[in-house]
Amino acid sequence: MILPQNVSEFPPVGNGKPGDDSERSPCVLGIIPIIYYSVLLCFGLPVNILTAVVLSRLASKTKKSSYIYLLALTTSDILTQVFIVFVGFILQTAILHRRVPNAFIHLVSVLEFSSNHAAIWITVILTIDRYLALCHPLQYRSLSYPERTRKIIAIVFLSSFITGIPFYWWSDVWRDPRSPGLMDRVLKWFHCFIIYFIPCTIFLLTNTVIVCKLRRKTESKRFKFRIGKTTAILMSITTVFAVLWAPRTIVIIIHMYVSSVNKDWRVHLAMDIGNMLALLNTAVNFFLYCFVSIRFRDTLRGIIWIPKCCYTKEGEKGQIESYSNSLKPLEIPLGTVD
Repeated sequence: MILPQNVSEFPPVGNGKPGDDSERSPCVLGIIPIIYYSVLLCFGLPVNILTAVVLSRLASKTKKSSYIYLLALTTSDILTQVFIVFVGFILQTAILHRRVPNAFIHLVSVLEFSSNHAAIWITVILTIDRYLALCHPLQYRSLSYPERTRKIIAIVFLSSFITGIPFYWWSDVWRDPRSPGLMDRVLKWFHCFIIYFIPCTIFLLTNTVIVCKLRRKTESKRFKFRIGKTTAILMSITTVFAVLWAPRTIVIIIHMYVSSVNKDWRVHLAMDIGNMLALLNTAVNFFLYCFVSIRFRDTLRGIIWIPKCCYTKEGEKGQIESYSNSLKPLEIPLGTVD
């Protein structure tokens, strides 16, 4: 991410040979990206491991496909942090300064893109799973169960690795001063579609259908509109993904047709910020789960041995009242599958 040769000053105009270090644009952020990625790795990796432990316990208890998908998503985030943040940015760039064989760099690129594809397409499959659960509940139990879910996840991971293989020929935008060729543009457009445009289109369509379906059901039955916790988690994940990955996608397209990272410090800066925002997505899901799901918080509390808060007498009284109310028949709103 940071090119040590470029941090001192802006390149002189019209001097040096093409591809010379003097023509490279400077890294305006200096050492900030390395500090950012180090903090992201040191904080995000333990948090994701803890999330995986909580989700694995929930998946074994409830046997729900949604928790298995979320566990696979967390696993993909861990792989992304290891391959992209640690190996790609910290090890290759900050420690080794890319003084490694080109074959190693290209092999790491395959692993980076594979883990990225897995994380995004697991979220796509989870979105479809929630759509089936809410819009086709009668068919859902026959279509989604743990054994099939694990097979689907295995297929997604295998497909992600296969779609990552062409990125062995992905050009190094930080070192390659030439304009993108035909293969570069094909790979970049393929990358933008498979990692952003197609997933975001699916997220938008399925989430819109889910919300409209819930609104129609609640209006017809005169119940209060409510979204289940798993659905709320899903919508939070997809929204955060669409927001954090948008800058990087835009900068990649600009890099193809407008200006090179090596020739324009503004594109260099935008690419740095875009990558930093995109990779932040690998560390935020834990907080979304804690904010939305009481079950996740309770399981987390049991794992890290945090006792529950003591109830006051008013709290006990309210608990007794709610207990007595629970003896009455309840009208459960339709479409609130959790």
